[in-house]
Amino acid sequence: MSDPSILDELAELCRQAGRILFVTGAGMSADSGLPTYRGIGGLYHERHTDDGVPIEVALSGAMLRKQPELTWKYLAEIEAACRGAKPNAGHRAIAALEGLGPSVTVLTQNVDGLHRAAGSREVIEIHGSLHRLVCTECGRGRPVEDYRGMQLPPGCPTCGGLVRPDVVLFGEELPMPALLRLEHALEAGFDLVFSVGTTSVFPYIAAPVHWARRAGVPTVEINPGESSVSGIVDFRIRARAAEVLPALLERCAG
Repeated sequence: MSDPSILDELAELCRQAGRILFVTGAGMSADSGLPTYRGIGGLYHERHTDDGVPIEVALSGAMLRKQPELTWKYLAEIEAACRGAKPNAGHRAIAALEGLGPSVTVLTQNVDGLHRAAGSREVIEIHGSLHRLVCTECGRGRPVEDYRGMQLPPGCPTCGGLVRPDVVLFGEELPMPALLRLEHALEAGFDLVFSVGTTSVFPYIAAPVHWARRAGVPTVEINPGESSVSGIVDFRIRARAAEVLPALLERCAG
């Protein structure tokens, strides 16, 4: 656990803040038993799939169009690895912070839906969610609890078109609605920015920390390892989110 005096200082910043941004990555969900992904395919870090192609190829938009059964095979494996996972103490602490007064926005790379399950209301899922399916032909979408019992690849019950999870595959562009929400959120401004459990290798994930630094807004990193923003944040806490955030919440409420 980090120095208690740092948590006391951060708690005071939280109490003073009107708007707080949490930028989260795979480390956020590690204490829920999920693997720390490299992109969407971290289950296969530094190895080929059983089909002899890199996971970036198997889980690409191009492969989905060419061989949807192959892409769906590995999407289903990832969903199975996430199945049954519950929000951990870190997710719950972020959601509970909203009840103490500040407006809290979460920008997450995770596709597991755990922030929403914990009760966070303002969540920007920049890479989408495994729990929403959408037809590639008619665009109809629907929520889904899990993939068990589904025919893979699934067809749309309305038009018969190919159905896919509403996630960003390799080689695909980020969803414009999510990008616009992030842009508008940054334009409105924040009083405190946290980077939690992410290596921040994607420019759009590191961007809020760089924005905050330019704007003179305090920044915090909670991450056992190093990231691309470790050297520029105001507060660096080398610990797990599920350990730090509940302790911070306790101080904020005290």
